[in-house]
Amino acid sequence: MHGHLHLRASGTSLVLDCTGTRLPRIVHWGADLGELTQGQLALLVAADSTQIMSNTLDVPVPLSVLPEQSAGWLGTPGLTGHRDGTAFSTAFAVRAIETVETPELQAPVRHRVTVDAEDAAARLALALELEVTATGLVRQRATLTNQGADTYTLDGLLLTLPVPESAAELLDLTGRHLRERSPQRHAFTRGTHLRENRRGRTGTDGALVQVAGEPGFGFRTGEVWGLHVAWSGNQRSLAERNPAGVSLLGGGETLLSGEVRLAPGESYTSPWIYGSYGRGLDELSARFHGYLRSRPRHPNRPRPVTLNTWEAVYFTQDLDRLTALADAAAEVGTERFVLDDGWFLGRRDDHAGLGDWYVDRTVWPDGLHPLVRHVRSLGMEFGLWFEPEMVNPDSDLARRHPEWIMAAGDRLPPLSRHQQVLDLGHPEAYAYLLERLDALVAEYRIDYLKWDHNRDLVEAGHSPSGVAGVHAQTSAVYRLMDELRARHPQLEIESCSSGGGRVDLGVLERTDRVWASDCIDALERQQIQRWTGLLLPPEMIGAHVGSPVAHTTGRTHILDFRAGTALFGHFGIEWDLTTATAEERAQLARWVAAYKELQPLLFAGTVVRADHPDPALWVHGVVAEDRSRAVYALVQLATSVQSPTGRVRLPGLDDDAVYRVAPLAPGATAEGPTSSVLPWWADGVELPGRALAGFGVQAPTLYPERLVLVEARRI
Repeated sequence: MHGHLHLRASGTSLVLDCTGTRLPRIVHWGADLGELTQGQLALLVAADSTQIMSNTLDVPVPLSVLPEQSAGWLGTPGLTGHRDGTAFSTAFAVRAIETVETPELQAPVRHRVTVDAEDAAARLALALELEVTATGLVRQRATLTNQGADTYTLDGLLLTLPVPESAAELLDLTGRHLRERSPQRHAFTRGTHLRENRRGRTGTDGALVQVAGEPGFGFRTGEVWGLHVAWSGNQRSLAERNPAGVSLLGGGETLLSGEVRLAPGESYTSPWIYGSYGRGLDELSARFHGYLRSRPRHPNRPRPVTLNTWEAVYFTQDLDRLTALADAAAEVGTERFVLDDGWFLGRRDDHAGLGDWYVDRTVWPDGLHPLVRHVRSLGMEFGLWFEPEMVNPDSDLARRHPEWIMAAGDRLPPLSRHQQVLDLGHPEAYAYLLERLDALVAEYRIDYLKWDHNRDLVEAGHSPSGVAGVHAQTSAVYRLMDELRARHPQLEIESCSSGGGRVDLGVLERTDRVWASDCIDALERQQIQRWTGLLLPPEMIGAHVGSPVAHTTGRTHILDFRAGTALFGHFGIEWDLTTATAEERAQLARWVAAYKELQPLLFAGTVVRADHPDPALWVHGVVAEDRSRAVYALVQLATSVQSPTGRVRLPGLDDDAVYRVAPLAPGATAEGPTSSVLPWWADGVELPGRALAGFGVQAPTLYPERLVLVEARRI
C-alpha cells in the first residue's frame, strides 16, 4: 500500500495513514507541517498512537474517513444500510490506492487520492475520492456499488474530517425567510451536534458551514476548521466528540426511508464534502473564495448591474410601465433588466399559473418581444424569472397531469404559497420543462434566468407510488440546469429559493450567483451578506438597492446606506426608479459608477472582516491581491455604548508598505451626533500597514444605520 501520504497546499497539511488494508485514516488536517520524510511521517503517526484504557478494545483502530463499527467506532457510522436486515455493518478492505499531483492535475486541484475498497462479505465496493485544492481546501466523496445479486438499501453515507481537542467551540448558521444566515455559537461538548435538513432544498435555516475552532475565535484570530456539504436537497452535517477525545466534523446527504435502493450493479455517489482550515474565519473563507474563482466556468466577466422588477411592479405588468422602468434603469447605468414573476399564462397573483410556461397574451399580446427590444435598445441584457420545479393546482399543467405532482401515495402535501412540487422523477415532466425553458431562452435570446424555488418539499413522494423522491428530484434539477447550460453556453442562472434557501456548492456548480435573501433592508442585509460570504465570494452574492422604505421590514434608510451595503456584492436595484427623484437617481448613478470602477478589486481581492470589540460597529472590506489597494466599509448598525466611536483597525494590508488612508466617495459623508469634523477625515493619513492593522485610525462617529467608505492606497 502507500504507507503515509502528506498532501500540502497553501499553508495546509493533510496527513493520511494508508498502512494496512483498512480505509485511510486522516492523522492531521490543519496547519502546514512543512517537509516531512516517510520516516518522519511514520514517527508522527506513531506519536499519535494512544494507550489501551480500561474497558476498551484490545486493539484500537483510529477513525477512518468513513467510520466503521467493525473497526471499533461506536459513534455515528459512516455507512448505514442493509440487505433485508443483513450486511448492516461493513469492514472494507483496500484493494488499491492511486495518487496524482500537480502538474498532472488541472487547477483548481493540487492533489487527488482515489481509494478502491471492497467488503466481499457484504458484497459492496467503495470508491473514495479525496482532493486537496490549490487554495488548501480538502474535499471528499464516495461511490458505493452493490456487487451482490439482491437489493442493498442505503440509509446514509457520512464522510468525516478530524479536528483537534483544541477546537472547543462551534459555530454554524440558522435563519428563516427574510432573515437568513444568523450565526449561533456554543461549546463543543461530548456528544453530537447534528444539523439535519429535511426541507428538500438547502434551507433558509441551513448550517452553510459547520465550524469548530479555538475558544473565542474570530475573523482574524484563532484556528478554525469548517465543513460544507455541497448538496441542494436533504443533507446533514455534524460535529461529534466522544469520551476518548476523538473529535470530528462529518457530512452527507440525508436519505429518506427507502429512497436509495441499489439493484445489482447499481451505484450511489455522495455529494462532495468540503473542509476548510484557517487561522480565523477570514482565512477559512478565502480558501472557499479562491477555489470558486479558480474554476474554469466561474463568472469572470464584469458582473452586470442588474435591475429586477419584483418590488417595483410585483404582478402588475404592462408594457408602458416596464419600458418607463427600463428607461430609468438605463439612466443610472443598469446593464441587465430582469422581468420577475407575472409574465406567464394566468399569473395575476400567486394563486395560479405556475407550470404554464407560456407568455400570457392577455398581458403581452405581442409576446415579450416589444419589451425585450426596448431593453436591448438601451444597451441592457434581458433576464426572466422562472420557478420550474413548482406547479399551482390552478394551472392547465396540473389539470392535465395531476400525476406529476409530488405526493406520498393517496394524499397531496399541504399547500405552501398555493403551490405544489412538480415531480421531475417523471421523464415526461422533465422533458416538458426542458422544452419550455429551452424554447423561451431561444426565442427571446434570454441572457439570465432567475431560477426560483419557493417552498419546502413536504412529503415529497414520487407519484403514484409514493416512494420518497427528494434525491431523484435534486439530481433531476441538476441535470436540467446542466442540459440548459449546454444548449445555451452564455446563459447565466441565479439560484433563488425564497431568497437564500438554496445556497450550496452543489447548485453553484451550475449557477452564477445566489439571491441572498428576499429581504433587501440594508440593516438586515449587513448580517445576511456577511455570513453568506463565509462560503461565497462577493461576486456570487446578489445584493440590491431597495426602495427608501424596505418592503419586508418597514424601515427607512438613506440611499447611501442602501447602496453602500449593496456595493460589496453583485450590485443591483430592486426599486421602482420611476418614483425616485432626479436627485436620488443622480446619487444612485454615482454609486453604480463606483461599483463599476471597483469591480476588479471587489471581485478578485481578499475579503476581510475586523474583529471590532463594539458589536454596534462592523468593519469589513476587500484588499487587492497584491495589497496595493483596499476599500473598507465602516458600518454603524446601532448606537454604541461608547461615544466617540474610537479607533478601528484596517486588516489585510502589507505590514511593511505605507498607505494613504482617506474617505472614498460616494461613501464619504460622515453624518453623526458630533459638533466637529474628524481631524484626519479631510486630508487623509499616511501610515504603514502594520500600524493600520495593529493600531488603526479614529473612526467617525455616525448615526445608527449609516456607513462610510475608506480607501487605503499604497504609496
